[in-house]
This record gives sequence, C-alpha cells and structure tokens, in this order.
Amino acid sequence: MWICLSGAFLSIVEPPAGTKGDMLLVRARRPGDIESVFPKASVEKRPERDYLFRALIPRMVVSGIIAHEVASIDYGNFKNSVKNNRLHDAFARIWSIMAALQPTPPYSGVRTARQKGLNL
Repeated sequence: MWICLSGAFLSIVEPPAGTKGDMLLVRARRPGDIESVFPKASVEKRPERDYLFRALIPRMVVSGIIAHEVASIDYGNFKNSVKNNRLHDAFARIWSIMAALQPTPPYSGVRTARQKGLNL
C-alpha cells in the first residue's frame, strides 16, 4: 500500500516470512519520512533494497496512526497541502500518471463561462 501524506511518502507491505509478531514493513525513499509518521520506529538504511529506509512496526500501531492521519485531514486539495517542493512535484507526477487511467480526462466536464451562456 502506498501512503501519500502531506509530509511523507510510505510503502507499507507484509514483512518477510518468519518475522515474529503481527508486524508490517514500512518503507520510505526519503530520510525522515518514516520517523515523521512513526516517531518510535527503529529505521534501517538498506542500500541493497528497492526502498532505502525501512522499519518493522506492529500492525496495530500502523493502522492506528494511519487512521489518525485520515481523521486529521483538514485540506480540500491534497497537493496544495504538501509544502516540500520535491515531494509536491513527485505527487503531481503521480497525479498525472493516474489521471491517464481515467476514462474521461480530468476537468473535461468543466464548462467555460461562454459555454454556460454567460457573457463575461
């Protein structure tokens, strides 16, 4: 599962077989993203893996914190809530790529003032 937050990008997956306890593997590409969401996490740096940063975190902790993030949404436009320029630009690229999957292009139903019969 990819999680896009105003200040972090996370990938959350099932950990490798044999991991003790009911854990999830939280991964990130940028330093500090995991710690910003999970301050008590013990983050490893693994340059040989696809995601450089990773932490095993109890499933209940992950679900509780992500639920809190959802409950705390206070913006009407996600991309505008992202203050880090590089992260914002990455999310904008994701938005564009995913928009291409939509059968009707975004905003194709928006009518201009002239189309609405207004003389502006």
